[in-house]
Amino acid sequence: MTAQPDIGTAENRVDGTMKVTGQAIYAAEYHVRDLLYGVVVSAGITRGQLTSIDTSEARQVDGVVEVLTHENRPHVPWYVTDEDDSDASSKQPFRPLGNRNIMFAGQPIALVVGISFEAARQAAMLVRASYQEASHNTCLETALPLRLTPEEKKKGNIIKGDVAAACATATARVNQRYSLAMEHHQPMEMHATTVEWHGDGTVTLYDKNQGSQHAQEQLTQAFGYTAETLKVINPFVGGAFGSGLGAAYQAYLAMLAAIMLQRSVRVMLTRQQMFSHVHRPACIEDVSLACDTASKLTAIALQATTSTSQSENYTENIVGWGPTTYPCDNIRLDYAVAAIDTPTPGNMRAPGAATGMTLFESAMDELAYANKIDPLALRLVNYSDTHGLTALPYTSKALKEAYREGAARFGWSNRSPEPRSMREGKELLGWGMATGIWEALVFKASARATLDKQGVLTIASAASDIGTGTYTIMAQIAAGVLGLTLDRVNVSLGDSSLPQAGVAGGSSMATSVGAAVRRACGKLAQELFETVSQSKDNPLGTLRFEDVEFCEGNIRLRTDPSRFISYQDIVARSDACSLHGEGSVDPATDSTSAKAKNTHSALFAEVRVDEELGVVRVTRLTLAVAAGRIINPKTARSQILGGAVMGIGMALHEESMFDHRLGRIMNHNFAEYHIPCHADVYDIDVLFVQEPDSEMSPLGAKGVGEIGSVGTAAAIANAVYHATGKRIRDLPITLDKLL
Repeated sequence: MTAQPDIGTAENRVDGTMKVTGQAIYAAEYHVRDLLYGVVVSAGITRGQLTSIDTSEARQVDGVVEVLTHENRPHVPWYVTDEDDSDASSKQPFRPLGNRNIMFAGQPIALVVGISFEAARQAAMLVRASYQEASHNTCLETALPLRLTPEEKKKGNIIKGDVAAACATATARVNQRYSLAMEHHQPMEMHATTVEWHGDGTVTLYDKNQGSQHAQEQLTQAFGYTAETLKVINPFVGGAFGSGLGAAYQAYLAMLAAIMLQRSVRVMLTRQQMFSHVHRPACIEDVSLACDTASKLTAIALQATTSTSQSENYTENIVGWGPTTYPCDNIRLDYAVAAIDTPTPGNMRAPGAATGMTLFESAMDELAYANKIDPLALRLVNYSDTHGLTALPYTSKALKEAYREGAARFGWSNRSPEPRSMREGKELLGWGMATGIWEALVFKASARATLDKQGVLTIASAASDIGTGTYTIMAQIAAGVLGLTLDRVNVSLGDSSLPQAGVAGGSSMATSVGAAVRRACGKLAQELFETVSQSKDNPLGTLRFEDVEFCEGNIRLRTDPSRFISYQDIVARSDACSLHGEGSVDPATDSTSAKAKNTHSALFAEVRVDEELGVVRVTRLTLAVAAGRIINPKTARSQILGGAVMGIGMALHEESMFDHRLGRIMNHNFAEYHIPCHADVYDIDVLFVQEPDSEMSPLGAKGVGEIGSVGTAAAIANAVYHATGKRIRDLPITLDKLL
């Protein structure tokens, strides 16, 4: 018999076979009767207004059904404010086909709908638009004089102590500008929506998103539907990294077409059009650090600016992470945004922290060299068991253990401290390190556990699995509670009609929905016990709940395992076809608010740099992670690996490159938007340090989806400096910057 899993065991993905055999169905793959296909037409300028749009030639293509523009689209609730052609500079969420205003290059200006994708695509190339162009700016540095701090972020702009005085008397100082290029999400599955029109006033959307109920809420408000008349389905999501936290613009276009034509419609973005969606904003940050003779930080001054769009003020937590990690008496934090002519940015894996800690940890490395102290020793000198800004103690913090165990595994003690002092043949060898930190979150969530007459357990929740292993850990948690093998557990996710769940974001899914699943299974266990206790010919006799255990699909006596009854027999003794249990989690009651809650990591990187060509290879990474109780070490390790690879991309590869004269991204494809490939990824060593945490969440777990990408790029950049003696403060580090 297959061993019963439990929390903490390494289990293979339960959905793995479906994915590798093509049985997993994604948003653009559902078979829907009488389906029409929509192709998006994108704007040819960066800013201005449409003066005319000629669809006559497109309509003559055989198979074309309709061409939607701002002039003929349906009038629905969400678009009312746009129908007066309001000023393009007004701050409001972008509404595709809202009016004639053009806010960014690639903005959708029409949707061609046809009986086949090929017909719609051909016709889309025949839509002719004329524009009145306006001046544009897509460069963050040019927009810096117009930076502003949105009201909701002003409380994070802290001034404490006297930074200037501390810097004046410091033993060592760093005062530099750092920057990170704009990055775009590149999930394997592009954004797509299939709207199934039922003809009875209801619709079903098969949509790529990270939360079926959140997308449902957005779309019902936009189009005047209810949760009962508009259902969102997303059981499988081919990666997202934050790009699917809200419904993307193709969902709105598909709904507009379906309402107009009263037909089922599918719209999928091309890879190029994915660059006209959300992205990680560009960032420029001025960092000043000062320390005393003991290398204790005496001043931290951070002034960061990230890009936003002309239509919305998208903000992140950029400047708070460093002072959170390392307490300091003198702090000045200044965060603002500057509007440029692009789509509104959005969350991208570890939003804010991946940017803020990367730039801050690069400065910390500079401070270590300035004060002639080992970079790891500098972190240990400034280590704290309390939150640096709130002074709250942590529910748990095993960062010291991560430093120690990570350094030992990496061999940090063998590092030669001087830059350019380590080499092998024609390659310079560099070792660098950094610290990572991320939020530990719990969101409201519910789950339902149902046991049928065959003894098969089904777990149901609206939660999304974006490729992170949610199916597996939910099955694992349930199986552990009820003593079942994984093949006796089904998991149903990604349906807005199922029990409540938040978005798959913020590394919150395991802690939130996982805890709800455990409680649902606990309630089901109680129901099973009560059913058998009240039945005739009870083989267990008169017992308390504490006297039995749930094992191998049976309830049995703890003191006499030969006395048991199977789940099938218990369900058969009930008056129902199945037995149920419901469970929920609420952070207001299930996670302490009196303490700080974070995950932490210690990151160590080895690079080899060709001395003549400047080619950088990241040949070793060690990530020591403190993330509470690890539910499944195998899937958790995969999450850290994925985050580390994104860190390699941030350090060396990823940047959305603009031709600012045109205001367009020039590398909007997989050929030229560089991400790490197999040849770029060598040995990545992941270890989890012990960190029990009963106060963080009912499971004692913390999320691992994002912590792997926080600080990894800094460790690599610091290793590049150690190898070459050249400090690159503008990421990514490309050949032209090293040579």
